[in-house]
Amino acid sequence: MKISVISPVFQAESIINELVKRLVKELEINANEYEILLIDDGSDDDSWTRIKENCKINSKVKGIKLSKNFGQHYAIFAGTKKAKGDLIIVIDCDLQDDPKYIKNFVQEFKNGYEIIFTKRISNKQSLFKRITSYIFNLLINFFSKEKNDLKIGSFVGFSKKVLVSFNKFEDKDRQSLQILKWLGFNSIIIETNHSNRFSGQSTYSFKKLFDLALQGLINHTDNLLKFIIYIGFFISTISIFSAFLLIIRYFSGYLDIVWTSVIVSIVVAILFSTGLILASIGIAGIYIGKIFSQSKRRPLFIIDEKINI
Repeated sequence: MKISVISPVFQAESIINELVKRLVKELEINANEYEILLIDDGSDDDSWTRIKENCKINSKVKGIKLSKNFGQHYAIFAGTKKAKGDLIIVIDCDLQDDPKYIKNFVQEFKNGYEIIFTKRISNKQSLFKRITSYIFNLLINFFSKEKNDLKIGSFVGFSKKVLVSFNKFEDKDRQSLQILKWLGFNSIIIETNHSNRFSGQSTYSFKKLFDLALQGLINHTDNLLKFIIYIGFFISTISIFSAFLLIIRYFSGYLDIVWTSVIVSIVVAILFSTGLILASIGIAGIYIGKIFSQSKRRPLFIIDEKINI
């Protein structure tokens, strides 16, 4: 059995040597053949230099340098396009997910499972990232039919059969876990411990996290548009009810008494409705923008340099 390990790399010059060391240790034990695909996603530190050094030492370590920073999920896609293993494992380069669990992936693969997800029984992410992840999952679960488990991590394994289907996706906006869940197949969840980052700090800023959350919310469900329709019907119903109330008060002679409150209510309703209309146009615009972006059919990534491939 051959195992392909894919790890997207960004600003990780101080981690790569340790990452390769731990991966090689586990793969030598658990695989007949293996390859380690390190994808440099446009780092501006010495990450690519560290990757090239490891490729020279071990021909089973393979390097791919993208022409710029395309994003983690596009870097993963660049790796899956070159992977040749019977079992493909995706792991972040920060070593918060321990390569020692590779043996668990192998065992479940031998048991017949096509996709192996991981569930974190401990979470060493920052408080900020845990809160934003929790809010994102609440929104996804609210707007989507499929329920997401907050503890399911990006450390994942899948078979060559799944790889073929995964590589058929040409979505401009993509999130690997969402695609794998959509594909189906026989899957299982294994529990893992989540460790502290080996070195440095996460490169995900609030803006990047927000863009990623918005991408996941818009790209994998259209329920957000339907939700706006429901709100529109609700406001229309309230407006009709309010109109009947005003008519009744007018003929009852009580309109002057509540005239001030009526004016305030109308102003608030107009402002609220205007805000909702602008938000609706904005959301619809995002979907239209996604369609426009997809229609251009630009490549999802561009490879600048390859080593041992």
